[in-house]
Amino acid sequence: MCYLFESFKGWKIYCEEKNVTLHDSVIEYEVEQKNAESNQIKAGILNAYQVMKDAVKTGLEEEMTSRSGMINNGAKKVFNHPLAVLSPEFQKLIARALAAKEVNSCMGRVVAAPTAGASGILPGTLVTLQEIHGLSDEKIVEGLLVGAGIALIIEEKASLAGAVGGCQAETGSAAAMAAGAMVYCLGGYTDQVFNAVAITIQCMLGLVCDPVAGLVEVPCVVRNASAASIAFSSTQIALADVSSVIPVDECIEAMGEIGASMESRYKETAMGGLAATLTGQQISKRVLIQDIEILPDDESTE
Repeated sequence: MCYLFESFKGWKIYCEEKNVTLHDSVIEYEVEQKNAESNQIKAGILNAYQVMKDAVKTGLEEEMTSRSGMINNGAKKVFNHPLAVLSPEFQKLIARALAAKEVNSCMGRVVAAPTAGASGILPGTLVTLQEIHGLSDEKIVEGLLVGAGIALIIEEKASLAGAVGGCQAETGSAAAMAAGAMVYCLGGYTDQVFNAVAITIQCMLGLVCDPVAGLVEVPCVVRNASAASIAFSSTQIALADVSSVIPVDECIEAMGEIGASMESRYKETAMGGLAATLTGQQISKRVLIQDIEILPDDESTE
């Protein structure tokens, strides 16, 4: 019987007792729960990663202006800026996370990992990690499988939805998936993988979901970039065996508790936070008027 991803503690025990890797345990779960074959699962993950890479490429090469006007080729501006604040690699990381998320905001094709609102984080981190360390696609697939296992537990113990847990549940979960995947891809052992998840969640706790005009654009796009950078910092910390102090399962439980106590106006309703600012309200009215004006005459008069 496969492991059902109820807790990180249980996941570790299962893998040790069965002498299987973290990513193989996820494949076992998919085979048993969805009646799939191992090769099909790996091929599906590889295809998803190709879509992620395509989204990064599209966001950096094609026109990325959203109907609202709030998204206007920001990724390309960051990627091509002559001054790298930290390093060229960090500049690429930020640009790639922005790029993939801008594709989503402009109605392009992305992988919702775990949600469309957080769809720039795994592409930005893993494409950059692969480039820096010369990793194979097969190794990235293993990392993505580990990320999927992480998401299964977060979904079980808390939530992956902004409407339920705020942005901590979306970008926070994606960043945790990315950090765990990166540690795994770089040869980290199980405790390091889980420690990276815990550290990332600690950094993202309490983040509200306050989309301006109800669109997944502002502040969603830039949060993908910041979450990608947090994932990298958590990976570096975890690989050095710096403890999160609070165990990963307890961190996820805390995220669930915070999400449950968060007011509804901070959970994807566009009624609080940045969405409720004067400028946010002005943008909302302008976008609403634009939507009304583009309706065909026969629809607008019904």
